Amino acid sequence: MTTPAEQAILDAHYMARALELARKGHYTTHPNPRVGCVVVRDGQIVGEGWHERAGEPHAEVHALRAAGERARGATAYVTLEPCSHHGRTPPCADALVNAGVARVVAAMQDPNPEVAGRGLLRLEQAGIATESGVLEGEARKLNPGFLKRMEHGLPFVRVKLAMSLDGRTAMESGESQWITGPAARSAVQRLRAQASVVLTGADTVLADNARLTVRADELGLDAGQTALAMSRPPLRVLVDGRLRVPLDAPFFKAGPALVATCVAVEEQYANGPECLIVPGYDGQVDLRQLLVELAQRGVNEVLVEAGPRLAGAFAQLGLVDEFQIFIAGKFLGSSARPLLDWPLAQMKDAPELKITEIRAVGDDWRVTAIPSPAASV
Repeated sequence: MTTPAEQAILDAHYMARALELARKGHYTTHPNPRVGCVVVRDGQIVGEGWHERAGEPHAEVHALRAAGERARGATAYVTLEPCSHHGRTPPCADALVNAGVARVVAAMQDPNPEVAGRGLLRLEQAGIATESGVLEGEARKLNPGFLKRMEHGLPFVRVKLAMSLDGRTAMESGESQWITGPAARSAVQRLRAQASVVLTGADTVLADNARLTVRADELGLDAGQTALAMSRPPLRVLVDGRLRVPLDAPFFKAGPALVATCVAVEEQYANGPECLIVPGYDGQVDLRQLLVELAQRGVNEVLVEAGPRLAGAFAQLGLVDEFQIFIAGKFLGSSARPLLDWPLAQMKDAPELKITEIRAVGDDWRVTAIPSPAASV
């Protein structure tokens, strides 16, 4: 007979495996959450699955198919509460009931209002034992964008910055390639691949001829992961309040894009990229409203790759959830451009950041930091 303490250890062990499976969907599940599932019977894993992309079977269905008849009387470990509604696929709660599982352990309740406890209730009404909260902290870290969108109506905003040791991002002339080395640039490609949206500004596109695409040869992933990452490229969003970027710019030639502006769309855009008119003032797009609009389109994670003015605007407005700062071992000098355009008069005005991770990336360093307290919503 397994004691409660022993069962808790086993539950954590199998949930850790389910989380490992869920991470396989790191680049592809948008706008759905990353979910993994493990089916265990008599102390043995008899089925595993993970959700790959929207419209395809969920993790539970893959795991139950692998388990077959062995799922009857088994325990299913899933990183997010099984869905109870009909979306692009049938409810996973019903699939678990029909498979005859005896117990379902979820890492966390689904914040989606269409689920929000109804999946677990459906299982309980069918006589299936349920439990929630096993490794919940790890499960939340897996889907920051999906959770923020469901809980606050905004996507998770990650700002990527690259700077020298003296905190500069470009020479006075605007020259910025390349501050960091190949390993750091590869890490940035992976950040792009996992994002729902890569967002930049007109200044960056005009100054650097930026395309902001994901480049397969720079991802640094194995063939299978690269194929998955390239199968769902992020939407590229250009914030161009005054429509300054010409339609023959490399950015538009690189593929589909969305232009966020606050002026009337000119006639030449009729056959050009999609334009989203957002409220604004003096040619400046209301960034919070833009994020609301993107969330309504199912956007979970936004990666901001922009110059000091736009990146600084996101920071000043409290819209940043995480900074990814790449630091190169070089000085650019006092006349070079600053990291953020954010004038601060006194020390008491200086915003505090909590550094959550520092790691070497090739010859450079990568600092992950979050606003402290966390970004306002």
